[in-house]
Amino acid sequence: MFQFEPIGILHTCFKEKFGIPRQPGLVPHASGVLKLSDNPFFHTAVRELENFSHIWLIFIFHKHDAKSWKPSIRPPRLGGAKKVGVLASRSPHRPNPIGLSAVKLERIDLKAKGGIELHLSGVDCLDGTPILDIKPYLSYTDSIPDTKSAWASAPIQLTPVVFSEEARLSIARRDPVRYPNLAQLILELLQLDPRPAFQQTKLPTASPEAEGTRYGFRLFEFDIQWQIRNQEFHVLEVNDLPEPESDQLN
Repeated sequence: MFQFEPIGILHTCFKEKFGIPRQPGLVPHASGVLKLSDNPFFHTAVRELENFSHIWLIFIFHKHDAKSWKPSIRPPRLGGAKKVGVLASRSPHRPNPIGLSAVKLERIDLKAKGGIELHLSGVDCLDGTPILDIKPYLSYTDSIPDTKSAWASAPIQLTPVVFSEEARLSIARRDPVRYPNLAQLILELLQLDPRPAFQQTKLPTASPEAEGTRYGFRLFEFDIQWQIRNQEFHVLEVNDLPEPESDQLN
């Protein structure tokens, strides 16, 4: 048995599992900040890390909610129609719920209050994800040419995304410093079709039954409402989420 303590917590724009990209780098504008524990040793531990463009995150799937793991799963890339062995997938429902993501290192803030901050992009993790370790990405060994990707080799299909005038105006009112490239982030997320595989199979965008179907997901502090129209995803509204009840009572 082994016991590990996280070295930090990753804070991202993804406040719920719905909408999170299924792989790192698919949504370049998905940002995150890794807040390292307030340990003076980390100032030495990150020395020279700023000279790498990308890093590996080793993390815990802390909210996958499974009480036990299963030996086979249905990958979204296969539309949920075929099972593969869990160890031949990147499913969070593993014997040990550990994840691995290669992300872009934008900058390091050594003077951040309460601990060093690593500013990242291309993240695919839920807000509050515990990070066990980080390692620099080494292109000479980590990038392997002529590989085989088995069932995950097919190109990803992108769905056109259209913004309503109301949605565009709502995005324009947001703080561009706190929420940079918000419209582009929403576009990158939706064009990947964030719906679960069973919904994609049951209601493909080209089917008459899908026309007018409405969905929503949480991003930052916003409720993103979108609808299927004419085989496109139409962003209808970008609304503020209501304040938690405890805050409203204070």
